[in-house]
Amino acid sequence: RIAIDETSSRRGHRYITLFVDVDTKTVLFATEGKGKDTLARFNQYLLQKGVESAQIQEICCDMSPAFIRGIEEQFPAAEITFDKFHVMKMVNEAVDEVRKAEQKEEPGLKRTKYLWLKNKTNLKAEQRDTLESLKDKNLKTGRAYRLKLAMQELWTTPHVFADVYLREWLGWARRSQLGAMMDLAKTVKQHEEGILRWFHSRMTNGLLEGINGLVQAAKRKA
Repeated sequence: RIAIDETSSRRGHRYITLFVDVDTKTVLFATEGKGKDTLARFNQYLLQKGVESAQIQEICCDMSPAFIRGIEEQFPAAEITFDKFHVMKMVNEAVDEVRKAEQKEEPGLKRTKYLWLKNKTNLKAEQRDTLESLKDKNLKTGRAYRLKLAMQELWTTPHVFADVYLREWLGWARRSQLGAMMDLAKTVKQHEEGILRWFHSRMTNGLLEGINGLVQAAKRKA
């Protein structure tokens, strides 16, 4: 069970991609770039170690088309789980797009970006009061925020109802008349199988975020 993520190696869009064994929490391989070629190099490395590609049963990654193509070509037997933190990042970006478009006619939305993006429990009392007063108004941003909260609820939905819940969320997002949320719904629909795979694999890239932090700390120290 492998998790994949990229982190910057230097300025100017230079990256390395890390491959981590989720269960042993071990970095198995690191290579330059972040395209599908990184999967080919990883597969070649495994073959040199006597590991057949069919032994990789589960892979967790973001929705990078390059990663998806690379997995399909190099590890066709593997099931793909799309990282739920990446899914929620996309939802947050869509909420902020709605807010930025609406603040032109609603000045009260200026400088409120993080009120909508942070978890409510992480807000200060004054921030929570501001959020409460804004979200109860008939704002497009408020509607987008409620869609975000509903997506957060997906991850606590019982496994047997998850596919139904996600379909209902997709219908709500499509009917929202919010361009960013409607676009997001298309992306989620295209990747529905990998999103729902989380309920089987329970895999995320949370571990890799910590490892990426160590890589960046080592870079700074060097």
